[in-house]
Amino acid sequence: MSLPVIPAPTTMTTSHESFTLSSESAVAVQSPELAGPAALFVREVRLDTGLTLVPPVIRDRTAATVPPDATPAAVTVLIGDEGLDDIPSAAGVRADGSDVDERHGLEITSEGVRVWGPTPEAVHRGLTSLRQLITAHLQDGTAVLPAARIVDGPRFAWRGLSLDVVRTFHAPAEVRRVVDMLALYKLNVLHLHLTDDQGWRVEVPSRPELTRVAAAGAIGDRPGGYYSTHELAELVAYAADRYVTVVPEIDMPGHTSAVFTAYPELAPAELRTIDLGNGNAIPLNALEPGRPETWAFVEDVLDAVVPQFPQSAYVHIGGDEAWGMADEDHAAFVDKAAALVRARGKRVVGWQEIARANLGPDDVAQYWISIDLDAADAGNGPVPPKDLLPILVEHLRKAKGDAPKALAAGGRLIASPTTWLYFDRPHGDASSDPAQEEARQRLGLEFYGPATLRDGLDWDPVEDTPGVTSTDQLAGIEAAIWCETITGPDDLELMLLPRLPGAAEKGWSHQTPTDWPMYAARLAEQSPAWRTRGWTWLQSTEVDWK
Repeated sequence: MSLPVIPAPTTMTTSHESFTLSSESAVAVQSPELAGPAALFVREVRLDTGLTLVPPVIRDRTAATVPPDATPAAVTVLIGDEGLDDIPSAAGVRADGSDVDERHGLEITSEGVRVWGPTPEAVHRGLTSLRQLITAHLQDGTAVLPAARIVDGPRFAWRGLSLDVVRTFHAPAEVRRVVDMLALYKLNVLHLHLTDDQGWRVEVPSRPELTRVAAAGAIGDRPGGYYSTHELAELVAYAADRYVTVVPEIDMPGHTSAVFTAYPELAPAELRTIDLGNGNAIPLNALEPGRPETWAFVEDVLDAVVPQFPQSAYVHIGGDEAWGMADEDHAAFVDKAAALVRARGKRVVGWQEIARANLGPDDVAQYWISIDLDAADAGNGPVPPKDLLPILVEHLRKAKGDAPKALAAGGRLIASPTTWLYFDRPHGDASSDPAQEEARQRLGLEFYGPATLRDGLDWDPVEDTPGVTSTDQLAGIEAAIWCETITGPDDLELMLLPRLPGAAEKGWSHQTPTDWPMYAARLAEQSPAWRTRGWTWLQSTEVDWK
């Protein structure tokens, strides 16, 4: 019997026995450091299902007796490493820079439930699997859980989502909903794309015009906004409680039109654009590395931003699509920006184009350009807007060398291929909901072509990343959602779900390749929790939703 857990566990056995959880079931914690994960588990089960378990109590495992008035424990959580030696350690690096072990065990017998791991985070991951099982087996206020033993751990250490909050500004409450989605599928990184041509979303006290002027806009006539230091502190803490690290991105030297609006003195003497003929234009402007005022600005920004993300060992410096900038200027900029990040005690991550500078072994390049230029030239791939084609052709040809060059420098890659992990691709699956069919026609960039849920499973991070031959060369995987066509929370969630679980499957599960019919059956069991939480998801006709 297969259990409806996403991502698929490393090892799993089942039997015909069962154990029933109800509102009278208690959670016992055998170590004080697990009180937080256990309390969060009880809260999340209630939000997933409406089932309210008895709040957790700490019961020292060395105690000789249990208090006579104590409710018998239905779920026991503890620190331990039983049976974990056969589970491979995660490959790659974590966004928080630690080596925390996420391997864990979950056992359900007719006597009760036991969850264990060597760290609180590991126990949290095991409780997350239990949450999914409770959702799938809840009926009339009780969950009859099948007896099972799961021993599990992640394939990759870095498993995340890059969220564009610039082209459409997403308020803190909506970002927290996204964090909840990540946590439910053991994704552990939220990469916030905080700056771009359309706006600026983070406070820099020494540069007030960034939030007064640059933050006012978004794409088109959408309202702008920014996150105050207080709002970001709350968001970062909320994510940390769910073992999600928030990584900030300050995109530079390109994608800086909003900066030039706020501080025109930082702009090139001549601003250039390419008219796309549809009311939009592509800027060909960037911060110039030869000007002292450029670096005064970058240092001000880093000094303000780095302390706001204390859990992140990394700062993302962008580095992508610096169109119109000479290669040597781009490399010089990346080299100096990276040095400034390292001087502040952080590690460097950037889009794959940073490999054209001088990377070090601790640097991470984010591979994203998986478009096959030769196929596009032959008329077999997506065709970009005509006026943009010459620039893209040049960029794509250079991009072929990025991943191999990063690996040759001893760095690692994050696999974020456009083909499989860009969630701004149109949905290829039809929806059973007519209103969603209307939304499906306007959401996603046509240039990329549509992608089905099955497409998101039919690839492998090692086999399909150029130059990669082993898991050790990857930091992990990261999906990306860009918001050119996304106008608000419902659009965002419709493009994220049900795709996020598929990304989690690729980042966590050691079971490759993924069997689509079995995965679709597991995915179908997720919908009751989404429905209870009020999340929007594409009701694909390819899945028999529960």
